[in-house]
Amino acid sequence: MMEDDEISVPSSSSSRGPSTSGSSAVTARGTFDLDAYIQNYSGHTKIRRLIYIAEHCPELAAEATKQALDELKGTANTALYRDLAERSGTKPDQAWIDSTERKSVQQLERLELDLNTHKSNMDKEAIRLGHVELGDFHYNRGDLSSALKCYARMRDYCTSSTVIGMCLSVIKVGIEMNNYSHVQNYVAKAEQTPNASDHGISARLQVASGLSLLEGRKYKMAARKFLETPFEPAAITAWNDVIAPQDIATYGALMALASFDRQELKKKVLDNAVFRNYLELTPELRELLNDFYDSKYTSMLRHLENIRSDVQLDLHLGPHVSSLYEKIRSKALIQYFTPFSSVDLNTMATSFNTTPSLLEKELAKLITEGSIQARIDSHNKRLYARQTDDRSSTFEAALRAGDEYQRNTLALLQRVSLMKNDMVVKQLRRDDKDK
Repeated sequence: MMEDDEISVPSSSSSRGPSTSGSSAVTARGTFDLDAYIQNYSGHTKIRRLIYIAEHCPELAAEATKQALDELKGTANTALYRDLAERSGTKPDQAWIDSTERKSVQQLERLELDLNTHKSNMDKEAIRLGHVELGDFHYNRGDLSSALKCYARMRDYCTSSTVIGMCLSVIKVGIEMNNYSHVQNYVAKAEQTPNASDHGISARLQVASGLSLLEGRKYKMAARKFLETPFEPAAITAWNDVIAPQDIATYGALMALASFDRQELKKKVLDNAVFRNYLELTPELRELLNDFYDSKYTSMLRHLENIRSDVQLDLHLGPHVSSLYEKIRSKALIQYFTPFSSVDLNTMATSFNTTPSLLEKELAKLITEGSIQARIDSHNKRLYARQTDDRSSTFEAALRAGDEYQRNTLALLQRVSLMKNDMVVKQLRRDDKDK
């Protein structure tokens, strides 16, 4: 086994999802249905999302915690079950814990014995399957470090047709551990396999790469990954222990709004026939995108606020909502002002559902950053574009062109003069070299 596959990972409460220290409580909107939402997921991500909601939404905490505890009893993760029960003040099912611990010890002994037997028999396929079973066991127990090592050790025993399964297993565990550097490495490995051209596998790899870039706050690159994800609802639904199809629409749309210019938004999102299929799963997002492009800012901001609490409760997107919303609003302000030489701040404030004084602060920040070339007239409540002096610019361009022409002409005359007086470095002839 290669050294780089002996993975060293820090212990962490990865089952709880991304770090959210300092985050404020979220109030779920009235139309948010926890049962309907969580049915889109399975396995570990279902549990992680329930715990994330419980930690961030006080009104849903009790129900989300109860469902998470019930889901955990379908696994062998007694450590997380005990921890969650203790933190929520719930009496744990000690009989289930004892029974699961006892069965797990016996199962681990059997799996390790089987793997050693396969190794002594030098049966490569049996060894590979032994590592898969051992990895699955540790994953079900919540020991992600051990699971990751077992899956990575499969590599020496994989064929060209089975290596993709190893990569996807490592990627899934890496996402759960927030070990995105490893996710990227194994996405790159998977893309080199013969199976990578399959649309179902390609969709999973695009999603994994997108999540990795999202975690690194590379929103534009992440948006492209989600926008380029093949529409394979069956394959994505089968991977609902990581993500749901409607998440692809949400992640792609919001990050595109935050990072794309108007032309990119039209070409890569609104005219994207494949991504349009994902948007059909989230009609409100489709309306939001159309309103932004059509400059219907009041309606766009209303849709954006309507979904704010929903995306704040999303395991992967939640920690990025404030940053994304700020970028989207800034782009809308820039797009609103761009066609005009001056605008009335009172009218603009009405469109953006704010007050003129608060709008001035937002605009002042954009002007300082260089995002808008303008000046604010606070007395008359107007925003003026900085006008360029076209006449002066033309004269300056003509002078620069004249200077360049003069330099080129002098250089040419000098070269002609040198050639005329035979002041040229010539290549030695062969007979001269021999002397």
